[in-house]
Amino acid sequence: VHAPFLGVTRPELMVHAVESAGELEPLLARATVIVLGPGLGRDGWARELFEAAFTSGLLMVIDADALNLLAQTPRQLLPTTILTPHAGEAARLLDSSAEAVQGDRTASVLALREGFGGTWVLKGAGSLVASEEGLYRCSHGHPAMASGGMGDVLSGVLGALLAQGMSEDGAARLGVCLHAAAGEAAAAEGGGRGVLALDLLPHARRLLEKVSPCLP
Repeated sequence: VHAPFLGVTRPELMVHAVESAGELEPLLARATVIVLGPGLGRDGWARELFEAAFTSGLLMVIDADALNLLAQTPRQLLPTTILTPHAGEAARLLDSSAEAVQGDRTASVLALREGFGGTWVLKGAGSLVASEEGLYRCSHGHPAMASGGMGDVLSGVLGALLAQGMSEDGAARLGVCLHAAAGEAAAAEGGGRGVLALDLLPHARRLLEKVSPCLP
């Protein structure tokens, strides 16, 4: 239903309508990275695609509804997986509460890493990254980023960095700080009120160009 509309309004997006996991398989065969969760839902169709993604063996970024589906059917994750829960999603995965997660964010993200494997990003003020390389805290960010779609943008940034060949730990650290610094820049440009998730993209492009120029 949505694919034709998106193709007209956002010509830069290559959109494919998928009604079953079988229709997903040829797309997965061409993919390097899967960003799984944003807009997925939790119904039978979502579960079918969720399982297909997990059996693909591809690099994955897991967020949003995919985290909730994972909480329902816990499993050990491949090292090539990055997961990006907020406190509420982390609480469901840990069978705890958001208050407990926020009360000791470091212990919580380390518990997720130990229990599931993979690389974990616990989002929030001072987002934490836990990987086989250790623990990292991002000092950037802005309260204006507490709005809908910000996490989806982060997942896309992480997926893009993985697709360009970065390690899971490297993509998580750079992606989290790039996203947070872009949020700061967007808030500084137009004020903290009303910052939208897509407002981050021009700033993220500019900041990434400083770190890794497209041309030498």
